[in-house]
Amino acid sequence: MGFQETFKALADPVRREILTMLKGGKLSAGEIAGKFDMTQATVSYHLSQLKKANLILETKYKNYIYYEINVSVFEEIMLWLTQFGGKKDEEA
Repeated sequence: MGFQETFKALADPVRREILTMLKGGKLSAGEIAGKFDMTQATVSYHLSQLKKANLILETKYKNYIYYEINVSVFEEIMLWLTQFGGKKDEEA
């Protein structure tokens, strides 16, 4: 996984909002777009950036594409971030 693409995707507030929406489960592109005051093309761009960063997965069902969070990528990010946690007080 490339952390550069991941953090670039996470830097955008719209993409973070999309990820927050997807915490509740799979959503179609139309359902996601319905929550924003922007064109379908703009929402598609944000979804493509999240896919490029591997933060979301897509599943096709009939005429719809559903998006969901790629949990394994978030687990990897969290694991990487934990190395920067404070050290526990050591007793002398």
